[in-house]
Amino acid sequence: MLEFPEGFLWGTATAAHQIEGGNFNNDWWDWEHNPDSGCVEPSGDACDSFHRWREDVDLVADLGLGAYRFSLEWSRIEPAEGEWSIAALDHYRRICAACHGRGIQPVVTFHHFTTPRWLAARGGWEAPDAPERFARFVERATAHLGDLVGRACTINEPNVIGVMGYNLGAFPPGVKRDVSRQIAVNEAMVRSHRLAVDALRSGPGTFPIGMTLSMAELVAGEGGEEARDAAQEILEDSFLTATGGDDFIGVQCYTRMRFGPKGRLLPPEEGVAVTQMGYEFWPQVVEHTVRRAAQVTGLPVLVTENGIGTDDDTKRIEYVREGLKGVHRCIGDGVDVRGYFAWSLLDNFEWALGYGPTFGLVAVDRTTFERRPKPSAFWFGKVASTNTLESVTSDGS
Repeated sequence: MLEFPEGFLWGTATAAHQIEGGNFNNDWWDWEHNPDSGCVEPSGDACDSFHRWREDVDLVADLGLGAYRFSLEWSRIEPAEGEWSIAALDHYRRICAACHGRGIQPVVTFHHFTTPRWLAARGGWEAPDAPERFARFVERATAHLGDLVGRACTINEPNVIGVMGYNLGAFPPGVKRDVSRQIAVNEAMVRSHRLAVDALRSGPGTFPIGMTLSMAELVAGEGGEEARDAAQEILEDSFLTATGGDDFIGVQCYTRMRFGPKGRLLPPEEGVAVTQMGYEFWPQVVEHTVRRAAQVTGLPVLVTENGIGTDDDTKRIEYVREGLKGVHRCIGDGVDVRGYFAWSLLDNFEWALGYGPTFGLVAVDRTTFERRPKPSAFWFGKVASTNTLESVTSDGS
């Protein structure tokens, strides 16, 4: 039996564009409908969570989890530059209030990959004033619902915005292999984070604030040390070292990346199982990234995302169980780990890959939007409610 510290925060996470549906006023909606983007399908109604959010909050509560991480959709709140929707702000305030009413901490992410059309038309994160525009949005949103925020995440995976949008070309604006633009966007994201922290602290409410960063176990094969170190600096260290004064660092991790003399080694190593995403099945990544984030930043750590895309729910349980064992070892060695959030609450829109990969603890019918918890949901809920790991069997008993 592996016991976790008293007050350890157990939660699950979602993102607005991946579950709400109908977010037609952001850059991702345009990207999904661009036949040259490579997106396999548009988000459409997603999980209809803009209307069914109460069901989602109830699911989190019924599973015995103590926190729900969700994001605000900037393009709903500021549909045109400088024009604010009180109705949209009230909507997210109601979600926060409902969380409190069910004994759940609302963990609010202020940017999760999507940007309003009006800013995208001006160059998105390459616009000179993009960080200031984001900070203005954060300040306005915090003024409306900051007193109900339990914890704030400024920007979800700012490193992914750069690498996917300006190197791999799989996210808007679809730029490929332009490292100079990627680094410039990285710098804009760091400035946006710092301004957002100030904006969050200027409003009502007192709550911990941090960045959430996509991290991997970066491994150098023979002759790959230089490539690995360069990737580590661009993808991780340039962000980890910009968290001074924050209250926590959010670690989001799924797999490892191997590097050789010419860069990343693909495909995955022979003999290592892969997930629906093509990632190596690598739950060891949790322990590795938690230790590294704590060492570089000196901050308390939250695992704000970890999970697996699979249609075999027993594999989901296996993956999360092994990851949590790593978290427990970190805690045993004195690493300040405050919580773990499973990605994701729902099977949802997985960006350019559409609805193929299934990360959810809960399945969603694509026609009726019926939510059906999987065995992994009950298993994870039992882990959370007992605050222990090994005493729980795979069927949740």
